[in-house]
Amino acid sequence: MDSRRDPGRRNLTEETPALSVVIPVYNEGENVVPTLRGVVDQTRTRPLEVLIVHDFDEDTTVPVVKRLQAELPELRLHRNTLGRGVLNAMKSGLRAARAPFVVITMGDGSDNPADIDPMYQLARGGADVVAGSRYMRGGRQLGGPLLKRTMSRTAGLSLHWIGGLPVHDATSNFRLYSKRLLNQVTIESKGGFELGLELTVKAYRLGLRVAEVPTTWRDRTAGQSRFKLWQWLPRYLHWYWRGIGGRLSANR
Repeated sequence: MDSRRDPGRRNLTEETPALSVVIPVYNEGENVVPTLRGVVDQTRTRPLEVLIVHDFDEDTTVPVVKRLQAELPELRLHRNTLGRGVLNAMKSGLRAARAPFVVITMGDGSDNPADIDPMYQLARGGADVVAGSRYMRGGRQLGGPLLKRTMSRTAGLSLHWIGGLPVHDATSNFRLYSKRLLNQVTIESKGGFELGLELTVKAYRLGLRVAEVPTTWRDRTAGQSRFKLWQWLPRYLHWYWRGIGGRLSANR
């Protein structure tokens, strides 16, 4: 029998986790089941907590998670009280996470949970940010709008080659953060998925170690994306130029 499911053992939720995984959701319903099973089954790091962050109790994801908790005790529902929206859900999850390392991944199944353990190993080795990278050797992106893919790749590679950022993928939010970093910085992002870029740029400018692992991203096959390219583009650009400026200021 898998010891994680042994009812004779102490409840894993009582232990301080080695790793927290934060998953913001919005009315995913049954669509979230493969994602949650994948995270728990493919992540071997233990103790593990998986925080499913929802904005309101009527979210269709909530009853699905409650049903799964008997089978997957690593799952933990967390109500976002910072204000609705994906940014506040991520911030709320980062605050609530109890482990020294926190991974953010999406509830739509686009990220590959098999990459979480390699990210954790790099963090154990001293990295304060570990990005899941679509644009390094071994990484791939499958599907998604052409314009979005092109802009994302251009931003990531130019920040790497011109700005010196030690990752090839700037815009993905599939990232691990150390609590050491999170305790040093104030999050300034205002509303979108630019959080990952902000924290990566800040870690780099603080002289902390930033690393990456290759990952394959797949466009969601069910539900609707909350990514708003044109609304969030100016916010991405703010941190893009901060990232470019990091090398320029360092060379003065």
